Amino acid sequence: MKLDKVFMGSVLSLYDELISNGISMVYIGKFTQDTTTFFSGKFEDEMELNAEDKKTKKRVFHTLVEILQNMQRHSVELKDSIDFGSGLFMLGKKDTFYYIITSNRIESHAIPNLTRALETVNNSTIEELRTMYKKQLRDGKLSRKGGAGLGLIDIARKTGEKLEYLFLPIDRETQYFVLKSEIDTLKIKEEINKKRLKKQ
Repeated sequence: MKLDKVFMGSVLSLYDELISNGISMVYIGKFTQDTTTFFSGKFEDEMELNAEDKKTKKRVFHTLVEILQNMQRHSVELKDSIDFGSGLFMLGKKDTFYYIITSNRIESHAIPNLTRALETVNNSTIEELRTMYKKQLRDGKLSRKGGAGLGLIDIARKTGEKLEYLFLPIDRETQYFVLKSEIDTLKIKEEINKKRLKKQ
């Protein structure tokens, strides 16, 4: 690749935008178990530098692992394509929120079912999510891609926040599925303090 001023200008402009939004990690490529292990380890180090408490680190870590595993499950296997399992992953922190944004290809015909699953999760209470999670585990109703429903429920349970999502068309058969998850560290600390007060 030849070094180009216009190209680098665009890249550096994007870099400034990412930094201003608190993005500290960006990855484009295949999502494998090694990818999950690498990024979860790197982010553990970052949380250590931010002096996060044990409860927060555990919640963010498990959410991150679940989201990365979902990336592996949802990616579309396209014939004669080297992009199988590929996607975009961004991780950052803004104010009291850690957030994780992922984007990967999915088949267009899967969108209605996925949208229904997302809306069901977003409209459920924590107690309802817990019940749904236990029911799916008990009944063994896993999706063709390996339990995506369970993954979404688990992410919502761990974050305690609604899942934000977008679908961006690529062609007739596929679209980008963009998912954003947030974890409010202030809310977690308040939960810890309430539990401590109850024990006293």
